[in-house]
Amino acid sequence: MKISVTKSDFHTLGADLLALPFSSVALKDEGENALSASGVDLQLLADFKGDAGEIVVLYGVQKGFSASRIVLLGVGEGKKIDDWRKAAVALASKAVELKCQKIAIDLSGIGSLAVTTGQSVTSLAAAFVEGSFTGSYRFDRLKSGKLEEKGREERSVEIAELVFVASSDAFEEIERGVIDGEIVGSCKKMARDLVNLPGNYLNANDIAKAAEESGKRSGYRVEVFHKKEIESLGMGGLLAVNKGSDQPPTFTVLDYTPKGAARAVVVLVGKGVTFDSGGISLKPSENMGEMKSDMSGAASVLGAVEAAARLALPLRVIGLLPATDNMPSGTAQQPGDVITTYSGITVEVGNTDAEGRLILADALTYGKEKYNPDVIVDVATLTGACIVALGYSVAALFSNNDKLAEEIFQAGEQSGEKVWRMPLWDLYSEQIKSDVADVSNTGGRGAGAVTAAKFLEKFIDGHGNWAHIDIAGPSFAPKGTGKVNGGTGFGVALLVGLLKKLSC
Repeated sequence: MKISVTKSDFHTLGADLLALPFSSVALKDEGENALSASGVDLQLLADFKGDAGEIVVLYGVQKGFSASRIVLLGVGEGKKIDDWRKAAVALASKAVELKCQKIAIDLSGIGSLAVTTGQSVTSLAAAFVEGSFTGSYRFDRLKSGKLEEKGREERSVEIAELVFVASSDAFEEIERGVIDGEIVGSCKKMARDLVNLPGNYLNANDIAKAAEESGKRSGYRVEVFHKKEIESLGMGGLLAVNKGSDQPPTFTVLDYTPKGAARAVVVLVGKGVTFDSGGISLKPSENMGEMKSDMSGAASVLGAVEAAARLALPLRVIGLLPATDNMPSGTAQQPGDVITTYSGITVEVGNTDAEGRLILADALTYGKEKYNPDVIVDVATLTGACIVALGYSVAALFSNNDKLAEEIFQAGEQSGEKVWRMPLWDLYSEQIKSDVADVSNTGGRGAGAVTAAKFLEKFIDGHGNWAHIDIAGPSFAPKGTGKVNGGTGFGVALLVGLLKKLSC
């Protein structure tokens, strides 16, 4: 998607679709004059309320307009950045539906919107671009088009160009926002593409290859450890989960180092289970196909590290991606097995479907030992219990540091990728005690998301600035929940927002 900012006359700009944003307040105060001056039938004001994401498409408006389609775009009361982002998603989605390749948006009123939202013009422009990537996203690379009457040309058309029309005083700020938004939006798109690939198109080695391509493209180092090297390291958690597979595991290290002195070292760990059958503790067959998304944490970390490199943030950012599938076979680990992790801590495997925490355990210890970071954050589709607690829109946040927890929460509010902090009290450790090993990988039915977090906490070697984000709910939109199902890329914008805060 080509994105540009111009000072050209909005009315005469050549585009397939011209969008006029209105807040509900501005619509009441200025709507009549603005629309009548543009030759728009004022009777439309009776139907258009300016609600966030509300769209009215007008055809045949000739007076002063070069485009055949004009869109009235609602941005709500204009007080929340989420409403602005929601409007961008709706507009982009409608543009794809109408097969419009070039869209122009009038941002002459963005300055007043910035005042009412308490945001900068740059932040609003970035949010609109990110929302445009989200709304225009479609995953159709595996479709042949052969079942459609007129072939591939009937498939959805991606937005080719997005043009923001700006006033002179806001031009530079909008340009800066466009750059940031395009980087985060495109990295989020990359993450979504990876999550949406089925297990026969994406294995652990493919994740490593995607990371290598990203590193070459964006200028950071990537090192891939294959099975023999993982064995030499003694990563017993990753190897145990991989035992039932005919595909070898990988452990990929992403290393972005800024040109100047780094203000902090941040380790990001992403769970990379490319398909989770549950192993010997087999999952129910219903919706098991969605378990291709169990590597969403790894995809989010990959997207965040690439974004950090492209934004040239003044941090050293390390991404760790332990990757494997989790399959049942004659060689698979069994419930009751005891394994030794990279840390030397032994784990009783109470349930082979609690596999994500085993591979994260190795990566967390490795990150703490190897890099002595200032901050450690892991991101994982870890528990169904998290979905029961918070649903499909919000991630669960666990942290042993109040300041870090607040920074992540605020990053979620700004990015729209919301988190809610959950307890990490020591009393929950009682549930993961083992009679035969140092710890058990399951803690029973109650407080499943919390006991999973308590398990991970044992592998950070006492690090005092760690957070675990369980993205099981918002990482993947099940069928029937919206126009576009599948991977959401949740976590990329959240982590980038956190990294920006840590850069200050």
